Amino acid sequence: MKYYAIIVAGGSGNRMQTETPKQFLLLKNLPVLMHTIKAFAQSDTQPKILLVLSKDQQGYWKRLCDEFNFYVPHEVIDGGEQRFHSVKNAIATIEDESFVAIHDAVRPLVSKSLIDNCFKAAEAQGNVIAAVQSSDSVRMLRDDKTSALKRDEIYLVQTPQTFSLNILKEAYQQDFADHFTDDASVVESIGYGINIIEGERGNIKITYPIDLELAELLLKN
Repeated sequence: MKYYAIIVAGGSGNRMQTETPKQFLLLKNLPVLMHTIKAFAQSDTQPKILLVLSKDQQGYWKRLCDEFNFYVPHEVIDGGEQRFHSVKNAIATIEDESFVAIHDAVRPLVSKSLIDNCFKAAEAQGNVIAAVQSSDSVRMLRDDKTSALKRDEIYLVQTPQTFSLNILKEAYQQDFADHFTDDASVVESIGYGINIIEGERGNIKITYPIDLELAELLLKN
């Protein structure tokens, strides 16, 4: 069985209040994206790494790799209009019978053990996503009215999200829809149940400036 990791790096710097895309910001003197790729390269599963990057960022990424002497093997795939299309482009390049982990480029603190556990669980169940239970009370707003939800039934979804290639190929044949917020929602829309594995509180997504500060602190520890 072969293993692949699709690293999706299509984010901008808008919510970070910076012109530099989030995946290229420095985290402990190394671009965020390099931390992410290193985590997969150092895992026991050793997946082949496919980095999905918009065409207009690929030259900058190559210059960063040269500047930081970053030579971890990976293949760069052209990004698409939406995250959906970026993942679809990467999937199209895979032909081997395999399991594929799809991961946000801006989750650089993912542990090697979570990566390996996701692959193992996906092999056993066909698919699995990392998620953590909400530690906060949760309310839903609908038609200007709020209602409480049961906290112990709410999971906050992370990546990696790991699937057999056959499931992904089938799911990504459909057209894009606005409610496809992650790969699990794409797969679920064609009738598959989604399995959950315990994620990690430290597996944060770099979205706002405070997230970068928190990531720095977590790396120090």
